Amino acid sequence: MADSIKVKNIYYMLSYASQNLHEAGIDQVAAEEFDHIHDLFAAILIRGVGDQIRRGLHKNYVPQEETIGSLRGRIQITESIKQQTMLRRKMVCLFDEFTEDTLHNQILKQTMLLLLRMGSVRPDYKKELRKLLMYLGNVTDIAPRAIRWDALRYHRNNATYKMLINICWLVINGLLLTTESGGYRLARWLADEQMHRLYERFVLAYYQRHHPEFAPRASYINWDIAEDTYWLPVMKSDITLTYKEKTIIIDTKWYSKTMQTNSMYDSKSFISSHMYQIFTYVKNKDRLGSGNVAGVLLYAKTNESITPDNDLVLSGNRISLKTLDLGREWDRITEQLESLCSWLLTE
Repeated sequence: MADSIKVKNIYYMLSYASQNLHEAGIDQVAAEEFDHIHDLFAAILIRGVGDQIRRGLHKNYVPQEETIGSLRGRIQITESIKQQTMLRRKMVCLFDEFTEDTLHNQILKQTMLLLLRMGSVRPDYKKELRKLLMYLGNVTDIAPRAIRWDALRYHRNNATYKMLINICWLVINGLLLTTESGGYRLARWLADEQMHRLYERFVLAYYQRHHPEFAPRASYINWDIAEDTYWLPVMKSDITLTYKEKTIIIDTKWYSKTMQTNSMYDSKSFISSHMYQIFTYVKNKDRLGSGNVAGVLLYAKTNESITPDNDLVLSGNRISLKTLDLGREWDRITEQLESLCSWLLTE
């Protein structure tokens, strides 16, 4: 499924899902053509890191431990005795140094090094990556698996790093699969889990940007029950669109199969659990039975011969099963997204 998606469309999906991707310079990536997903990530990082270098690399006070002949910071007495540094008229000192060797810059450097090892990255992009790495010469190399993503903090002085670090996370956690002969091998695509999250965020962000009048959001749905609901599972929609009295609940699906097969009868049908889920969402949202709540199962199109494209009315509510073909031209994709919300405007 993933291989059929145009690389350019992944850029557009990222641009919607990551609001900061429209920073100055990075939006120029949209004018380029890419043969490989690695080229896309390289192009984004080249422009983003280049812009960050012009602004100034993030610096912070980083603890350093060093054996020196003059007092600096705090003496590590236990370590000094253990190493017998006094015999050399030196001490082990712990001090803070204001440096660009921060975790943020270490992640940028490691991601660019990984992309440099990819044969599919264009030679001109590799040349630009090497130039940028010269500015990170004082930044320590870090093993990708050792990165503590939860230790990253953002504030006014490094807020511009957030988008770049998100791209690095996609490269390292989405593309890095195995190590072979001491080197890293990158996959051709993101793992399904990362793609599902990106797909969901993209659809929500599209409506937030183009249709704020529909108040697009991920919302919780209360069970239509008078008793204590403590043990009932939480219902949360991927996307909810509301206009006047009408509501559409959209549930995005990123699966290799969009239909289920009955092996006994050699027949296909809609996936049961998905139908039960969206029907439950819609009926509990439409407590008064007005029919003003509709549901959509929005699948990413696969290479299956049969994929859902149906509009049903179940117990008075409209339930649609649609596929979004991410392999088509971008204007066709937006047409599909626009058609999903047209029901809100009908009388």
